Amino acid sequence: MMLEIAFWCSVALVLYAYLGYPCALMALALVRRRPVKNDSVTPHVSFIITAHNEQANIREKIENTLSQDYPADHLEIIVASDCSTDRTDEMVTAYSSRVRLVRARERRGKEAAQRLAIGTASGEVLIFSDVATALAPDGISTIVRNFADPTVGCVSSVDRFVDSDGQISGEGAYVRYEMFLRTLETRVNSLVGLSGSFFAARREVCRHWPADRQSDFSTLLNSIEMGLRGVLDPQSAGYYRNIVDDRRELQRKVRTVVRGIFVLVANVRMLNPFRYGLFAWQLASHKLCRWLVPFSMILAFLSNALIVAHSILYLMTFAVQVGFYLAAVGGLWTGVQILRIPSFFLLVNFAILTAWRRFALGERMITWNPSERIKALPQPSAR
Repeated sequence: MMLEIAFWCSVALVLYAYLGYPCALMALALVRRRPVKNDSVTPHVSFIITAHNEQANIREKIENTLSQDYPADHLEIIVASDCSTDRTDEMVTAYSSRVRLVRARERRGKEAAQRLAIGTASGEVLIFSDVATALAPDGISTIVRNFADPTVGCVSSVDRFVDSDGQISGEGAYVRYEMFLRTLETRVNSLVGLSGSFFAARREVCRHWPADRQSDFSTLLNSIEMGLRGVLDPQSAGYYRNIVDDRRELQRKVRTVVRGIFVLVANVRMLNPFRYGLFAWQLASHKLCRWLVPFSMILAFLSNALIVAHSILYLMTFAVQVGFYLAAVGGLWTGVQILRIPSFFLLVNFAILTAWRRFALGERMITWNPSERIKALPQPSAR
């Protein structure tokens, strides 16, 4: 009996994390709507690019930013160098006064470099972007429109993930699922996380900027603490390409989750529904439940294996699990397109499991190295 309860509870958590939560949001959206009031506004913007040893791509990123259609007298561009040791800093300083370099004296990670840039920034709105992410020419003007709504504290872009020939891969489908989920969250209440490669926030939201915690997640939680919300702008997109080395991509995912777990633990009080209301449920559903899925997958498989002889139902559920894992491994081994989604799902949860182990060991994974991607920055056009 206990094994059967363990099996069904594990299956329920996996299904809730990926299907139940979005279905609940869709149902809630029928009776609750929080539209975003956006308008053409041009606040003074500080555009912060964080870089470490990006000499191969920093020039393209700066050119992409300089080509924005936002009024030049309302836009300052700051490159925050996390103690780069290549020619990154030299290449940045070769630009005009419109591009300013802020260099960390010692390498302390992305957030520490961003905090250094925030200390020198003068903008009412701060926009953060990675070197590997390209924007359409109207990227800045589009994302800042959301700040015409006084309830908005931060804005996330949409991730546009493309491989070398523009095909949607398993991760592309996963990213589209995430963007769909964020659309529902915006419609009902608030986002639970931002796209770290391109997001914007009001200056006051960034005043208390932790130098050792994931900035996109922390910025969203800061907004909620201030009585504001985070929203997804479907018209604002960050374009980026595949990482060449799959092992580096796995390491990136592990690093992202480890850092996210640290932020959640530091803000565990926000899971209290009596104080944070609907957002507490969203935070538990989108983050905590998602990060518990690999444990549920293991428990579901082991408990099912032990009760497989109890009935034809358990034989069938076990066969489904075995088939899923064989398909995932087959996708990793053969690269067959139709098997890439189960393969990616398996890799994501392996990364989450690895992240929990590293979190338990006290690893913070603050610093990073640029990942080699398939091509240079994509060149998106204006909509």
